Amino acid sequence: MVTVRDIYANSKAILKAKGIENYRFEAACIIESLFKTRINVLINSQIIVGESQVKRLQEMLNKRIEGYPLQYILGEWEFYGLPFKLGEGVLIPRPDTETLVDYVLEFARDMTDPKIVDLCSGSGCIAIAIDKNIPNAQIHAVEVSQGAADYLRQNIELNSSAVQLVVGDVLDTNVVDSFNELDIIVSNPPYLTDEDFKSLQKEVSFEPKMALYGGEEGMTFYREITEKWGRSLKTGGLLAFEIGIKQEDSVKEILEQNSFRDIDYRCDLNGIIRVVAGIKGDK
Repeated sequence: MVTVRDIYANSKAILKAKGIENYRFEAACIIESLFKTRINVLINSQIIVGESQVKRLQEMLNKRIEGYPLQYILGEWEFYGLPFKLGEGVLIPRPDTETLVDYVLEFARDMTDPKIVDLCSGSGCIAIAIDKNIPNAQIHAVEVSQGAADYLRQNIELNSSAVQLVVGDVLDTNVVDSFNELDIIVSNPPYLTDEDFKSLQKEVSFEPKMALYGGEEGMTFYREITEKWGRSLKTGGLLAFEIGIKQEDSVKEILEQNSFRDIDYRCDLNGIIRVVAGIKGDK
């Protein structure tokens, strides 16, 4: 007879032995996913676990110790206090990106019916988090990957969001020209460099390269988005990017070259500059 206490102890031991840093947390998350409900592994330690559940648990643990991302194993992850469906083909939302959402919400605080576009939207976590905190906003999420767009649709429905999905390439002039007089453009674009890809964590290697790779120096999307989408933004409108570590000077230069002013930075909880933003000036 196998109990929750037994499988929790075993799961922790397996994950710890394989160097999983947050092995207690991850073991609890996997067991919750196994039961498909919130379950406190300590309070509910005497619950009996069926043979099929034990087998499924072992499959999940095997995936994790092989480096497969916990978020993909669970199939759902929280961002900005909201649930998001996830799987292969879509970028995993990270706490660092909440800094970008905070920045946009502060900028839009006193706006009435702001028009906002989220570029390279992926799971839709940025667009949906903004939408749930600015109920009167008109928000479009642009995503080129059909796989990611499928998750984005699910997440719009899951969160009862009013975000409108646009399946298209953010670098396509036809997509750009379909928008005008925007108040805010926000984006967490692909920004990893050739050098970054030489030292990727095993977990990150399972995520879609098209959502990660930003060209040799990581600047391709910052440059193209700023140049192409600037004309769709109102004078005085905001363009806000998430950036990689130590990319702030390069992104600032791109913004300034395209007549953006009042360039601003925002650090994440680790003190790393994570957001670079600018205001569209007069040409």
